[in-house]
Amino acid sequence: MDGFNLRHLALAVALSAGMGSAFAATSNDFVENAAANGIAEIETSRLALEKSQSADIKAFANQMITDHSKANDELAKIAQANDLEVPDATTLTKQAKAKLLEMRDESFDAAYANNQVMAHEETIALFEKQVDAKTDDKAKGTPELKAFAQKMLPDLKKHLAHAKELQAKHPSK
Repeated sequence: MDGFNLRHLALAVALSAGMGSAFAATSNDFVENAAANGIAEIETSRLALEKSQSADIKAFANQMITDHSKANDELAKIAQANDLEVPDATTLTKQAKAKLLEMRDESFDAAYANNQVMAHEETIALFEKQVDAKTDDKAKGTPELKAFAQKMLPDLKKHLAHAKELQAKHPSK
């Protein structure tokens, strides 16, 4: 993998891995982290479509782009209806560039599969925390965001299971 492609993967992985680690404390935090995770999934998957030679990786990447684009659109509508701010991709990319990431010597497919497992584990934890949070249901967007998180969890868990299958098929060297 050349340096340019490795840097793109590193940026996408940093965006995916680092953005969801600060768990939601408020509705705005949840929206920001969920949107960041969704954008990261889309960006890493677009890169996978360009760089992977494996049909199974490309099929999964297409599914991630479709599912996470739909989820981000739904999240944006909920946020807008409740006057909550959704960060844009430019802001998230700038944040990701500020993070350092160590890349192991592995194939793109293995790096992508490993990233998808890690990213989905973090996203599931974020969404479960939102569902289980003891919050003031009168706060802007709280009931809608809990419902959104609850609705998305089954798909996120399916994505994780599929990512683990890909990880087993494309092990790190």
